[in-house]
Amino acid sequence: MTTKVFRLLPDGDPKTGMGPSDMIDASAFTTSDHSETNHTFFQTDDNSILSGVWECAPCREDIEAYPVHEMMTVISGSVTMTNADGSSDTFTAGDTFFIAKGTQCVWEVTETLRKFYMIAE
Repeated sequence: MTTKVFRLLPDGDPKTGMGPSDMIDASAFTTSDHSETNHTFFQTDDNSILSGVWECAPCREDIEAYPVHEMMTVISGSVTMTNADGSSDTFTAGDTFFIAKGTQCVWEVTETLRKFYMIAE
């Protein structure tokens, strides 16, 4: 693994842009738009740390236990996170938030979401 300082770009790689992603199950999309793209700028050899930019059309997932620790900054769009106790927060452009591994929540993208992410397993 080569390490260096690098810039996360909101449109992905300057030469290739963003590629297809399949993190969201097709049944979770809430509109006819099922587009989802990603560009990973950094990952460790064991994939325990990842950082990049991800975009997804509106969708909704009930998550029993969030699979990773993840910090995100919303570039555009909107996502509403509802906690197990029913409290919720909506995050939009410029907001940064964190979800701890194991968190039970509802993830609902209400407007096509583009975000920077940092994932740690």
